[in-house]
Amino acid sequence: MAPQRRTVDYLLEQTTGAGAVSTKPMFGEYGVYVDGKMIGSICDDQLYVKSTASGRLHAEPVSEASPYSGAKLHLLIEADRWDDAEWLSDLLRVTAAELPMPKPRTRKPGA
Repeated sequence: MAPQRRTVDYLLEQTTGAGAVSTKPMFGEYGVYVDGKMIGSICDDQLYVKSTASGRLHAEPVSEASPYSGAKLHLLIEADRWDDAEWLSDLLRVTAAELPMPKPRTRKPGA
């Protein structure tokens, strides 16, 4: 089930302190980006954040779950923790700091 737009908007409001936070629709769900790095996703009105050492330490206690079938385990951030905007922004910021920049996309010849 796709997330409700109000959930996506609320999470964007709560994470303004993390940097340039944005979302992109992806296969009926949303990817979450900080400063151009994909740091997680919003699936079925739940927030999943990629697992990094700093992110895990910041989020403890936290459980892990896959945002969709076949995906790696992510930190599942419970909705009751979303109200603390400073904490949530810090989580996204420390997670993004540990993730590499995406590789530039190259165009195939003739495309």
